[in-house]
Amino acid sequence: MTQSAELEVRNDVGLHARPAATFVKTAARFKAAITISNLTAGKGPVNAKSLLAVLGCGVASGHRIMVSAEGEDEEAAIAAMRTLADRGFPTDMPQN
Repeated sequence: MTQSAELEVRNDVGLHARPAATFVKTAARFKAAITISNLTAGKGPVNAKSLLAVLGCGVASGHRIMVSAEGEDEEAAIAAMRTLADRGFPTDMPQN
């Protein structure tokens, strides 16, 4: 069963450069297939484990995104992505 979360991007630069890299690194930790859609701009869904795909979604500050995960660790993946968004996509988050 697919898990999804609608999240607001609240950092100053959206998902560009380093915040996008942090997003992709977090997604890559999970076995589940993870996608992201930019609900505000109507882009996606794209592979959340691809930096170019995430950057191509053009997620800016204030945009709403939908993150979906499907696979054995989908619940943990969505929880991690929600935490990342709640913290403003910090570039110094531990990658355990």
